[in-house]
Amino acid sequence: MPVYQLDEHIRFPHPELAETDGLLAVGGDLSPERLILAYANGIFPWYNPGDPILWWSLDPRAVLFPKDFKLTKSLKQSIRKYNYQFKINAEFPALIRACANIPRNGQEGTWISEEMERAYIRLSELGYAFSIETYSENQLVGGLYGVQIDDVFSGESMFHTKCDASKAALYFLCKMAESLNIRMIDVQQPTEHMKSMGAFDMDRAEFLRNLRALRQ
Repeated sequence: MPVYQLDEHIRFPHPELAETDGLLAVGGDLSPERLILAYANGIFPWYNPGDPILWWSLDPRAVLFPKDFKLTKSLKQSIRKYNYQFKINAEFPALIRACANIPRNGQEGTWISEEMERAYIRLSELGYAFSIETYSENQLVGGLYGVQIDDVFSGESMFHTKCDASKAALYFLCKMAESLNIRMIDVQQPTEHMKSMGAFDMDRAEFLRNLRALRQ
């Protein structure tokens, strides 16, 4: 079955129609309206700069319920050692730029293009995206950002320049989840790194059921 080609209309095929690898659709744009509709339906963009926009609905999907976060002894020690402090959305543009620029093992360049930076900064200005920032000695040393639709937060990327600073940001997000009205964190890509902090794989059908329930 050919991958669905998006046009100027703000719409997506049903997420269950994705290919085996999770690819659902190609094209469209990164307008706030399209991004909000995508995340509300468990769909997210992920593509290399210069390529067409690719939209994904993975199966399985990695999720984390805030109460299940695993606070390890080593993370506690790092938070104390570096006297980590946290802020919410204080430096969103700086944080997303840091996520784009940080070198990553086995990865050349970044998928966070200038186009994506502008799109998510706009979502932040509209109140749909925010960042959790980790500071040490008043310097931004780690954090994460993502999109929140109703009670679901979809994590997009994280970075650190000091030990465990991104993990500490996720811990803080989970700690503050109730006050932020977050009941489920969509981790998107299943990885052993996220599983070590309490994330687990959920099949797409169940994920979409949870998503619908948390949007009511």
